[in-house]
Amino acid sequence: MAIHQEVSFKAAPERIYELLTEGREFAAATEKPSNIETGEGGKFSIFGGYIEGRHIELVPGRRVVQAWRGVDWAPGAYSIVRFGLHAEGSGTKVVLDHDAYPEGKSPMYPSWHEHLAANWPVFYFEPFAKYLSDSVNS
Repeated sequence: MAIHQEVSFKAAPERIYELLTEGREFAAATEKPSNIETGEGGKFSIFGGYIEGRHIELVPGRRVVQAWRGVDWAPGAYSIVRFGLHAEGSGTKVVLDHDAYPEGKSPMYPSWHEHLAANWPVFYFEPFAKYLSDSVNS
């Protein structure tokens, strides 16, 4: 079962794209260490190495598609994460679709579906919103 979530930000699609694809920006927004290579095929390691993967498709200001995995997943297990970036006036609606993640129990939830679905807002959307709000107000 795929995870589908939508969230709106008061920032242009190009700004959200930067947060998702530039290591320094991602780290500043999430307050967690990250290393993100640029370009399709580029590797990334975020949240201090807990999540890793590669960029599959990058369309600036429009779409980010990643092969994405938790380091505690079985070797070779990757999921697919798609971020659609849609202009909404002066802001952006992000449409997240995440599928092909492991089945079964996660270390903290009854399933990986519940684990991942609960944590997209906590680790991405809420920190992004706070960071964007703080950068506008500073």
